[in-house]
Amino acid sequence: MAGIYLHIPYCKEACTYCDFHFSVQMKDKSIMIGALIEELKQRKHRLKDSEVETIYFGGGTPSLLKISELQNIIEVIHKEYTISANPEITLEANPDDLIKTYTQDLNDIGINRLSIGIQSWDDADLIKLNRGHSAIQAEEAINNALEAGIHNLSIDLIYGLPEMTRRKWKENLLKTFSFNISHISAYHLTYEEGTVLDYLRKKKQLEPVAEEESEEEFHILLQETERHGFKQYELSNFSKKGYESRHNSSYWRRTNYLGIGPSAHSFLGKTRSWNISNNKKYVEGILSGGNISEYEELSINDEFNEYIMTSFRLRKGIDLIQILENFGKEKSEYFTQNIKSYIEEGLAEYYEGGIRLTVKGMFLSDRIISDMMII
Repeated sequence: MAGIYLHIPYCKEACTYCDFHFSVQMKDKSIMIGALIEELKQRKHRLKDSEVETIYFGGGTPSLLKISELQNIIEVIHKEYTISANPEITLEANPDDLIKTYTQDLNDIGINRLSIGIQSWDDADLIKLNRGHSAIQAEEAINNALEAGIHNLSIDLIYGLPEMTRRKWKENLLKTFSFNISHISAYHLTYEEGTVLDYLRKKKQLEPVAEEESEEEFHILLQETERHGFKQYELSNFSKKGYESRHNSSYWRRTNYLGIGPSAHSFLGKTRSWNISNNKKYVEGILSGGNISEYEELSINDEFNEYIMTSFRLRKGIDLIQILENFGKEKSEYFTQNIKSYIEEGLAEYYEGGIRLTVKGMFLSDRIISDMMII
């Protein structure tokens, strides 16, 4: 099993919270697509004969691509790689791009899953986040997708926004549940270095929500998703039965995946690599046959740390037998000894032959994961 991720590095405008690699200048878009296709051809040997089960268009804003451009890329992947009989093909999309004709055409070329960046159903929040759509457009986008026959829909939401109340967050969730969707990704707002919101925070022009308020919003998220038939399978991801993101799950399960495009990351066996985060240099490097990537061979400690990080993000948690078999007695004892204090504090618990974070522990996951790693 393997996956392919394609980074589409363009956006109409910059959201105030986003630090992903993108450009609002799209004059070189056709050249970039040519480079993506060339990289797909150049790097197919890296997956060898692995069957590709997931294809994911991320970004940036992949829904800025024309149908013909997306179709061309998908056809190249089918030609150059071994594709499973029922691949999951996801497109991240902004609501304002999902007009009826475009959405129907997405279904026709094989896109069978959409990840729609709604973020909030409140227009005032959308303005603060510098989103390019309104709540009405978001509603139309969902309906257009369902009418087109794309029923595997994921909605992105953000909580922990400045001035967001618990009531408003609950209303956001209830509005989301009013549609026939199968997946929700809900993220707490983070103030990433270099973003507009981080600048405003440092200038004290906005006040981040208190930690207690954020924790209450997280509890509301857990309660309401469960009440409406969604199961939490990862810290920020909730799905109805059978609708977990197959592609994102491959990251957390450390399955091989190939990243295509500027800033894209790959994981193949014991090697991680990442492409240069510069559109011009990426295109020049691909078209000239130059090197556009950096590589890292993972040590046994690196692999252990990654297992801790990814497994604690999953609700099933850490498999104690797997730690022993894959990393040996010394690291197994290191883990079981160091996790004891978190179990005593009620931040971790035994679960189905392993250990997972409790609800309280999930909210403090970054700290716990960091403490459990081998430096």
